[in-house]
Amino acid sequence: MPFKAILTELVQSVPGASGAILADWEGEAVAQYSLFDDFELKIIGAHKVIILNQLQTLQKRFAGDAVRDVVITTDGQHAIVGPVGKDYSLVMTLARDAIPGRALVRFRQTIDRLAKEIY
Repeated sequence: MPFKAILTELVQSVPGASGAILADWEGEAVAQYSLFDDFELKIIGAHKVIILNQLQTLQKRFAGDAVRDVVITTDGQHAIVGPVGKDYSLVMTLARDAIPGRALVRFRQTIDRLAKEIY
């Protein structure tokens, strides 16, 4: 299944979701689906991948469990970011009044689907 179709299904199946982007290890967009400006989603995705990379680096220094996903909440929205294998990341944006816990279930399922497609 094409990446964009998987991302579209994710966004459409999560109440309050507004976008999803699959990015490479540098934060460059591989595929995306958005209900708002595509360029803005690319910027959000790149910045969240940087945060994820920094958290993964810290985790390795302290020999803790691998980072599975992170919810970042701002005044305007939630963003969920998680690794897809070792080379890619998935970022999903949600409205501020959405429930991130409910979104995490579909987010994690989508990571598994993307990993099967990639690897």
